[in-house]
Amino acid sequence: MELHKLKYFHTVAQCQHMTRAAEQLHIAQPSLTQAIHSLEQEMGVELFAKRGRGIYLTEFGEYLKRRLDVLLPEIDALPGEMEQLKSKVSKTIKLNILAASTFVINNIVSYREKHPDVIFDFEQNERKYDCDIMITTNGLSEDSSKNYVHRCVKQEKILLAVPRDSVYAERESIELGEVRGESFVLLSFSRLFGVICNKFCAMAGFYPKTLFESDSPMAVQNIISTGTGIAFWPEYSWGKVKNKNVVLLPISSPTCQRDLIIELHERLPRSEYAEDFYKYLLKQI
Repeated sequence: MELHKLKYFHTVAQCQHMTRAAEQLHIAQPSLTQAIHSLEQEMGVELFAKRGRGIYLTEFGEYLKRRLDVLLPEIDALPGEMEQLKSKVSKTIKLNILAASTFVINNIVSYREKHPDVIFDFEQNERKYDCDIMITTNGLSEDSSKNYVHRCVKQEKILLAVPRDSVYAERESIELGEVRGESFVLLSFSRLFGVICNKFCAMAGFYPKTLFESDSPMAVQNIISTGTGIAFWPEYSWGKVKNKNVVLLPISSPTCQRDLIIELHERLPRSEYAEDFYKYLLKQI
């Protein structure tokens, strides 16, 4: 069933006059009559009946007109709606954030100040690669390697955050084994960064004593500022400490670092902002 035949029928049904409908549609009347007869044959019913020199809708014609009164405006609106969706999709960046979430969110905020029309759609899913940009770290699946078109691997130092009034605060660096007796503010060991930090402690010969678990950089530094604990601090992911009562120390032994991996993936439909935001992230690390 062809759409143009339905539109021809609807116009005739509104006019209930074949000649006026043909003039309105800018087609020859014989062509219009033929199209209506073809539609009736396809449906197996008569849509119009003659009344003198005019025509009127049969019961089947009345039903079809009522349905098309609703359907045709929706169909006619589709091109505009698709154009709006195309614009939205082209402005949407799909992110899969598996590491450095605070770093990424902060840069989303600053990027949108310059590009207010960009839309960010983000999730955390190790098994999903249908995204424009994936931010991950070593220790997660490498299955995404076949999907990326650009990839940056940046080594991120893991620092030690200590209270400013602690005995360690004036040090230029510290060996992790020196703080084996201290209480740690840690990320949950169910999170990859927590697992990595636990591994560093094992390399230094101890298991960390947990004071508190938190995924929030702000909460971590606020707790440390009270002088009641220390914490691992990822250099790029969490950025600079904003609390004057907290000091960051490089860890001299063991080597405490991880790979921060940022990938630009090939995805259709393509986002017009994806590559630009990818480059923007790289400039921040």
